[in-house]
Amino acid sequence: MNETSTQTRSVVVERELPYPPEKIWRALTQPHLIEEWLMQNDFTPVVGHRFNLRADWGAVDCRVLAVEPNKTLSYTWAAYGLESVVTWTLTPTGAGTHLRMEQSGFRPDQQQAYQGAKYGWQQFFAKLEQLLARID
Repeated sequence: MNETSTQTRSVVVERELPYPPEKIWRALTQPHLIEEWLMQNDFTPVVGHRFNLRADWGAVDCRVLAVEPNKTLSYTWAAYGLESVVTWTLTPTGAGTHLRMEQSGFRPDQQQAYQGAKYGWQQFFAKLEQLLARID
């Protein structure tokens, strides 16, 4: 086996959004807003908090790893054998916020999960942008 066969891959989605970090942070951390763009949940932005994301296809087990209000949010994402980490980074820009999401930890044998995440996060981001346009 060569060295690259044990490396994991990441899904990265980045957007420039015309909103302040505080507004995007609320959408990433308030359970009723998370439900509108991602899934049903029992999220609390407290390091160590265990929570679930639930959808009609199943559930994701998560644990909060890092919380830096309006800057960084990180949590584990475990489902169907996938052990990954989702990290959100919010960087203020002149026009709003640069939002970066990275889901890391896809093993080479998890091609289906990797492709599903690439597709899924595009859908989640579209819903997040629609939500941000609607809320104050």
